[in-house]
Amino acid sequence: MATPLRFDETQGQDHTGQLDGQPVTYRAFMDLNYVTMPVDPIQRLNVFVPTPYFSGGTVNGYQRVTAPIFMPNTVGGYLPGPRDFPGNPAVYSRGTTILRALQRGYVVVAAGLRGRTQTDGQGQNLGKAPAFIVDMKAAVRYVKFNAGRLPGNPERIITNGTSAGGATSALMGASGNADFFESRLQDLGAAPATDDIFAVSAYCPIHNLEHADAAYEWEFNGIDQWHRQQIRVEDNRQICTPVHGHLSDQERALSPQLKAAFTPYLNSLELKDRAGNPLSLDHTGEGSFKALILRYLKDSAQTALTAGQDVTKYAGVIVNGSTVTRIDWPQYLRAITRMKSVPAFDALDLSNPENDLFGSRLTAARHFTSFAQAHSRVPANLADADLVAAVNPLTYLLRKQSHVAPHWRIRHGAADRDTSFAIPVILATKLANRGYDVDFALPWATPHSGDYDLPELFDWIDGLCQ
Repeated sequence: MATPLRFDETQGQDHTGQLDGQPVTYRAFMDLNYVTMPVDPIQRLNVFVPTPYFSGGTVNGYQRVTAPIFMPNTVGGYLPGPRDFPGNPAVYSRGTTILRALQRGYVVVAAGLRGRTQTDGQGQNLGKAPAFIVDMKAAVRYVKFNAGRLPGNPERIITNGTSAGGATSALMGASGNADFFESRLQDLGAAPATDDIFAVSAYCPIHNLEHADAAYEWEFNGIDQWHRQQIRVEDNRQICTPVHGHLSDQERALSPQLKAAFTPYLNSLELKDRAGNPLSLDHTGEGSFKALILRYLKDSAQTALTAGQDVTKYAGVIVNGSTVTRIDWPQYLRAITRMKSVPAFDALDLSNPENDLFGSRLTAARHFTSFAQAHSRVPANLADADLVAAVNPLTYLLRKQSHVAPHWRIRHGAADRDTSFAIPVILATKLANRGYDVDFALPWATPHSGDYDLPELFDWIDGLCQ
């Protein structure tokens, strides 16, 4: 009788994909259980292995036992993230990313993760926080449990995701083996193994949710018009409709209150720059931390200008000849525009995806900040503070309670308004302050998106693993 959760390499099927006119051969192992007591059919994973590894071959200098294990997720908006595969026609799919990783010689493990909208047959919620990260941890434990059976090096696991999926990847890197999740993993029958990982790739991670409202108003306070897209799916295509509006009188009144709350939070983190100087803000929201963000933006604009891009299509980018001399913060923010109303994440009527994320088994949505709870426009409960903290990567960098991944690559587009620039900069800075290896940038003219620089991402992984 087969041992539960044991990987069986005789069950694969060979496939050939096409990339840039070149064949990519791989063996696929589909729909594998990664827990013994799943609560939803989404809790399965797919494994893809370069075919040469089954005959002693090499790809890009890697062999069966040395290949990195790349673990992308399809989570977005904290919705369910189904397991992916090359050729997947679904809107959420990053099947081409999987093929490009296989072409580089990586073993790819794509796990399905529960999300905030899932229910059982009785109407009880199955996918509220922390379900997404519990499932991701269980998938990593499956991979490590199968060390020596599943091809690839389990000491070289790299997670990847975008938006809420970027947050999932970052949280995996920060919370390795954290006690908070252990009983939930046991309840699912996760494999008896660890869940710390080697490296994190995170694109525009929507995280640090309990401080994201204050950070958003620190950035956008004074800009009252908002611009966003309504997205609907028809015939497996995303249709985007622009929507515009203005902050209400109540939202304009709340914005400065949230902005004022950001300074004490930021200063409490005791961040430092590379030279060891403190990064802080004064009571008006000005200071060395803001200067750091402006420096990242200026460096990004300079890289783009040097590459021949017209960076002055964004107001506030000051250029002298071939040099970006400075970024005018108010002008630049008006150019990229405010996207969200107030509060940006913890909606006072519980209508935002993040409210839904922090619902419970019997409650659809909850507040997750005391500010929104105090100003709530509907009857509401406040999510448990321990839960909110447990799904914030920053938590694990402020007090040692986990095994943190040693290597991090974080990208947040310079035109991304889904969360404040402050949020990823805080994460990257605190990681660097703690001595971890961090590659961080704000790519120029890049909106809320991911996997847009796979050659560079894979070069980074090769630099760590070859």
